Amino acid sequence: MILGGLLKNSFIDYPGKISAVLFLTGCNFRCPYCHNPDLAHGLTGPHDFLQEERVFEFLENRRGLIEGVVITGGEPAICPDLVRICKKVKNLGYPVKLDTNGSRPGVIKKLIDSALIDYIAMDIKTDPDNYGHLIWKQVKPAKIIASAGIIMSSGLDYEFRTTCLKPFIDEKIIEKISGIIKGAGLYVLQRCNQERVLNRAFFNNNERLIKEDELKRLKMIASEQVAEVVIR
Repeated sequence: MILGGLLKNSFIDYPGKISAVLFLTGCNFRCPYCHNPDLAHGLTGPHDFLQEERVFEFLENRRGLIEGVVITGGEPAICPDLVRICKKVKNLGYPVKLDTNGSRPGVIKKLIDSALIDYIAMDIKTDPDNYGHLIWKQVKPAKIIASAGIIMSSGLDYEFRTTCLKPFIDEKIIEKISGIIKGAGLYVLQRCNQERVLNRAFFNNNERLIKEDELKRLKMIASEQVAEVVIR
């Protein structure tokens, strides 16, 4: 396992908690707008401080100062050590938030059934039927839908998120996604951050971004099927 980074304090990554954020490297998706391109590709080796032993020493020493740990990436669910990492974090007494792309429903279910996570944030990139040509040709739409269902029936706190830009998102796609997560408690429509992305050439087309008035329209569409929709 290669640890890609550690954010010592965050007030925004775990709702309602001051958290540390642990970044795992590697991802099975290649979203052009990914804002962690190094993590998506995977790093060649850990920095000295990011040796696992030192990371957990830090977490142990910060008990009482931070209130939770976020495990993100990359895509954590492809990490073979994820279950072990979550156990170590939970053994320190921290609640765990997992960020995931939903491509590994079996991993998500195992973590839930083992009581190793407390909050789940799942990114839904587009209509699951579009993943094959927009995200990753090997992904099965049924797995994305299965992950959403597992999360919604888990009894845990959760949120779904979609980064809004074309051609991944339009009104019909938001309506489709909202139907898949109908009755969900929280759906976040995210603005796209172009400052550091995986594929800069993708943004040479100026029509990729979705304007604020369009975002508000997408929010109205999603609100017909989801309890709370926010633009972030």
